Amino acid sequence: VKAGQNAIFKMQFVGQDPIKVQWYREGEELLNDTNVRVEKCTSQSRLLLSRCQRKDTGEIKIKLKNEHGVTEAISQLTVLDKPSPPLGPAETTESSATCVEFRWRPPKDDGGSPVSHYVMERQQVGRNTWKKMGVIPGVPTYRDTDVDHGRKYCYRIWAVTAEGTSEMMETDEMQAGTLAFPGPPAPPVVVSAFDDCINLAWEAPSNRGGSRILGYILEKRKKGSNLWSTINAADDLIKEKKCAVKDVVAGIEYEFRVTAVNLSGPGECSSPSEFVFARDPKKPPGKVIGLKTSETSYTHFVLTWTKPEEKPGIQDEARGYFIDIRQADSIEWSRCNTSPLITTSFSVKGLKPMDMYWVRVTASNDGGDGPAEEMDKYIIAMPRPVRPKFTNHKMKSFMVVKAGNSVRITLHFEASPLPVIMWLKDNVPVTKRVTISNSDSSSQLLIPSSERSDSGIYSILLKNLAGQETFSLEVRVTDDPRPPGPTEIEENVPGTVTLTWLPSPDEKLDDRLHYTVSKLDSTKGTWATVADRLFNNKFTVCNIMQGRVYHFRVYAKNDMGVSAPSESPTWGMEKKRERFVTSTPARKDRDLQCPPVFVVPLKLHNVPKGYECYMSCAVTGNPKPRITWYRNHISLNTDTNYYISNTCGVCSLLILQVGPKDMGEYTIMAENTLGRAESATVLNVKGEN
Repeated sequence: VKAGQNAIFKMQFVGQDPIKVQWYREGEELLNDTNVRVEKCTSQSRLLLSRCQRKDTGEIKIKLKNEHGVTEAISQLTVLDKPSPPLGPAETTESSATCVEFRWRPPKDDGGSPVSHYVMERQQVGRNTWKKMGVIPGVPTYRDTDVDHGRKYCYRIWAVTAEGTSEMMETDEMQAGTLAFPGPPAPPVVVSAFDDCINLAWEAPSNRGGSRILGYILEKRKKGSNLWSTINAADDLIKEKKCAVKDVVAGIEYEFRVTAVNLSGPGECSSPSEFVFARDPKKPPGKVIGLKTSETSYTHFVLTWTKPEEKPGIQDEARGYFIDIRQADSIEWSRCNTSPLITTSFSVKGLKPMDMYWVRVTASNDGGDGPAEEMDKYIIAMPRPVRPKFTNHKMKSFMVVKAGNSVRITLHFEASPLPVIMWLKDNVPVTKRVTISNSDSSSQLLIPSSERSDSGIYSILLKNLAGQETFSLEVRVTDDPRPPGPTEIEENVPGTVTLTWLPSPDEKLDDRLHYTVSKLDSTKGTWATVADRLFNNKFTVCNIMQGRVYHFRVYAKNDMGVSAPSESPTWGMEKKRERFVTSTPARKDRDLQCPPVFVVPLKLHNVPKGYECYMSCAVTGNPKPRITWYRNHISLNTDTNYYISNTCGVCSLLILQVGPKDMGEYTIMAENTLGRAESATVLNVKGEN
């Protein structure tokens, strides 16, 4: 039935009453309502569906049931109506300067009848009028060729069936493409060449300009000429990506280029092809001559050769070369270059160090590949043998390290092949607590936290088939020394005392350890150094006065610092008292106060790097002047890296290990209430610029 009409179903039946009658549409029971009416009598039932719609389409079933059983009957109801609108959105499949092609989907509901065709209108965006485009066959796609490039258009589409016309579906705006020309194709490739024909092929451009490629225009040019001539006219496009060019002269060399054409027109031409002679195929070349290596390394080697001889009718001139390699443990050859090599040398890269390779070179021309020339010996990926040699600019042979700090020795070298590297300590291989790091051009020894037992002679041995090289470095691990043992005093000569002490426990481990002796005179109250840099355990102190009490201290010193003192017993000599009489003349009081004066100034110092520097001067003044040391105008009195003393006007400054940071101008200032005095010097560190 058509939409809006009534549908009537009747069913006669027989059976023992009571009989229950039920009507169903698509499995759902139908009950009396506005559009449904069910009638039943003794032997018949009728279903009336008024004003049917498309949604009423479906299976109609009647079900009869009594106490003896159940039976069913099925019918089909189809309600015909006009189709629903076509489905969007429309999809643009091509947009060029001369056409717009798009597609859409058919109506979701065709109304029970197939779509016979579509009706379409078009509007240019910005205008109020719609243009009828006519009848479109039942396929949901359309190609509009009547467009202006760059313009935007909208379309209205109606679906038409035998039952009527659907509602309208309007597309989004669609823009005709601007003039977009294709990009350049790949350069033409010569497939074959003869006296009267050259066969070419090429690839389509990667950029097609947004539309399909209609064909190609091919051009040729003689070698040495600036004029390109077309092989085919613009209205006679080459449809395939190949062409047999017959307009050639035997013996002349040509190059070719190709241009793609799309709906917008011709695009950019390709790069020229390689030059090719219009001549019959050549004979393959012979073997290359004098194949050899001119340079080798761990990752590459360079091959050189001479081109093959020409023998008319037997082997023609070589136009290029191919290089193949294979590892000694493989049977597969690997080609190194994909296109023929023009030169007669080639660098083979990406090799595995110390691997062995077989090499062959094949000459080629238009007639094909000639026989390969293979080297009679394999090539080892390694440089030419070079005896190991250290390349450090400054190689120290002595190193002092404070205990607990790291020891790091880095040495650079060159050698071929890579050498065997061995580190020794006192001619014995280093222990596991020493970390060794090696590379192709350097080796490093590292002790993260050094101990005194790490002191010794460290040697590195480099050895390869070309020879060997060694280097030795003394490492001294030291620390502030421990104090000497107990100090004893004895008097062998009147007016002198001899001090003896037990050595510091570090004396055997540090050959630079020495001792300093200080004296305290009971009449002066200050300690004075009486001996320094003593390398034995005994010292005689002179000028011992009777009636005075003396104390002595012995210090151990090395490159790192000074130990705690070893105190001696108190030494005193009583003077026998005698009765005497003196007469004191009348005296006149004198003012002894005076400003500071340097009676011995500072001297210039030139000290090697790593050595000790001792500066001293003498100053007088009353009241006793206050002493301040400066380096480059910065006070050093609180700097723990400098040992400063002032004993009876003798002022000293000690630097245990001189380094570059210690270079500069040193100034000592003496100041009291009556004035101020200065003395200055310069410390230069040898071996530093």
